[in-house]
Amino acid sequence: MKRGKKYTEAAKNVDRMKLYDSADAIALVKNTATAKFDETVELHVRTGCDGRHADQQIRGAVVLPHGTGKTVRVLVFAKGVKADEAAAAGADFVGAEELIPRIQKEGWLDFDVVVATPDMMGVVGRLGRILGPKGLMPNPKAGTVTMDVTKAIHDIKAGKIEYRLDKTNIIHVPIGKVSFTEEQLQENLDAVMRVLVKARPSALKGTYMKSVVLASTMGPGVKVSTTKYLSM
Repeated sequence: MKRGKKYTEAAKNVDRMKLYDSADAIALVKNTATAKFDETVELHVRTGCDGRHADQQIRGAVVLPHGTGKTVRVLVFAKGVKADEAAAAGADFVGAEELIPRIQKEGWLDFDVVVATPDMMGVVGRLGRILGPKGLMPNPKAGTVTMDVTKAIHDIKAGKIEYRLDKTNIIHVPIGKVSFTEEQLQENLDAVMRVLVKARPSALKGTYMKSVVLASTMGPGVKVSTTKYLSM
């Protein structure tokens, strides 16, 4: 893969063989971010899990202490009182069956997170082929299938992110923006790593976290030592 000049120059500052302390890794990621926009700082955890087995799946959510730095648009599937609650809590879009054709036929996807009350999952299920591949399908483990729509919306707006294994058994999550302070990024990283360590499947034999890498959107990856996290 051909890389740009800025990336190549930035990559020279990273020792690919070294496992950096998290604080040093964060500082390096900030220093090697050269894009003209405020890049997202991403965490990539390659696990030893086999997601094909249900007892080795990892999925959940965590609220970042300092948020993601991104304005999150929330769509809520609810009716009656719960729809009113969702609107009052700050949901960007609220609806029911009438949204199905808009999403299916018009390709409307101007939202980042979908929340649904349990009674609406029959309706939302019809959108599985569209929402599923995009990681937008509501899920009880992630707290997005719930009767407490107010809490769900407030948590998401405050910086709640979902984590899950992808097809290659890697977890990818944002932990903030390059413009964040090193302390803010550190606290967000620590919050994510704590829940990921606890999420280790009991059925997993062997190494859990094979590699942990931090990178900005356009910058080189920096390998992070897991020692302090695995001893938490």
